[in-house]
Amino acid sequence: MNSFVFNPSSFDAAIVDLDGTLVDTLGDFAVALNRMLVDLALPAIDARQIETMVGKGSEHLILSVLHHVRPVDAAPLTQADALYARAWSRYQHHYLAVNGQYAAVYPGVHDGLQALRAAGLHLACLTNKPIGFARPLLASKGLDGFFTQVFGGDSFERKKPDPLPLHKTCEALGTAPARTLMIGDSSNDARAARAAGCPVLLVSYGYNHGEPVHGVDADGVVDSLAEIAASR
Repeated sequence: MNSFVFNPSSFDAAIVDLDGTLVDTLGDFAVALNRMLVDLALPAIDARQIETMVGKGSEHLILSVLHHVRPVDAAPLTQADALYARAWSRYQHHYLAVNGQYAAVYPGVHDGLQALRAAGLHLACLTNKPIGFARPLLASKGLDGFFTQVFGGDSFERKKPDPLPLHKTCEALGTAPARTLMIGDSSNDARAARAAGCPVLLVSYGYNHGEPVHGVDADGVVDSLAEIAASR
């Protein structure tokens, strides 16, 4: 389905993804990761390559980047390896230093969030980004005031696409999954929503691991969150 008509009476709340949905953070990722690679004396990586790795949490992102820049015959890395531990430490240092500086709120985000709030929906932000990165980013972009709850990839035992974060977020909002709209940019968000029993709306401009979002099982796809305001 490529169109979406927002019917406020169908929902009590909305859960909104962050990277690729609210904020284009690819610039932050590229700067922090390449500074990390300099510290590790490893080759740089292009932002276009990073884009396909975003969305499954920082741990997956770092492992993917290290795998990409190391020799093809290098042994696979895990989170137990010393190189990963050094990379994670340097990445945290650099990401916190640049968080939001090379990122931009997507057009239509403010209008879309305002429309959801005006319709009486409770809003939560649920991201696979660590909560220590997510909260400052939302604040720096003036988006934190829209959300009554914010959860990161380290807030629960498992990350999206597992349904657990959505179930826990619905509990925190006090809403039933069937009446809680998931808004995201990727198959991670859609798979988590389907498994949790939440309807799901995707944006067409996000990352989605480098794959076309229109091929993902969702209830609708919009080119801008402002379409929510326009469809009321």
